[in-house]
Formats: sequence, C-alpha cells, structure tokens
Amino acid sequence: MPIGFPSRSGKVPRVTTTQRYRVRSRSSGREMLIEAEPGEVYRDRTSGEQLQIVGKLLPLAPSASRLPWAVENLRFCPWCHQLAQRDLNDCPTCGRRMGPLTSPAAKR
Repeated sequence: MPIGFPSRSGKVPRVTTTQRYRVRSRSSGREMLIEAEPGEVYRDRTSGEQLQIVGKLLPLAPSASRLPWAVENLRFCPWCHQLAQRDLNDCPTCGRRMGPLTSPAAKR
C-alpha cells in the first residue's frame, strides 16, 4: 500500500449534510420531522396541503449526531462540562472521548 493512503481500518465519522426541519400541517396541526431541501415544496400525504416550516432542528447540518437537541438526548461531557448528544462518542466541543453511557438500572 502506498504511503499516505489511509488503511481500511481508518475511522471515518458519518456526517449528515441535510438539514432537518419541524413542519406542520395548518388544517390538522399535525407536526413531523423531515429532511428538507431549500426551494422544495412539501405536502401533507393525507390532506395534500403545503406544509409550513416551524423551525430547524438542532444540531444544524452537517453533524455527526442524528438526535435532536432535547433533554432526554443530551449528556454532559466529563472534560469540558458542555452538552453533547447521547449518540456521540467524542465531545463536539473539546473533541475528547466521553465515557460509556450508564443505564438507570446499573445505578441501583
């Protein structure tokens, strides 16, 4: 193998490049999360009306995490004490490895 090329065991993080949005149907008030492209029109499957964008989901794209920022999906980094998503192994703020998650049953 030529020098300078990564080996097959090299770690490449999966990063999403599309932004996720919370959208709402005006008539029914039903909300859903979708990955939307700018300039596209999205319609409700049942009523056929245009969906209204209510807001962007954090983390903003591109991100290594697929979890939205919500209390149940976050944890504190033991090194920098900043919030990070539960599905990440490395802290997005300081870049250091965070310890394994402990389940509530293990604390008993």
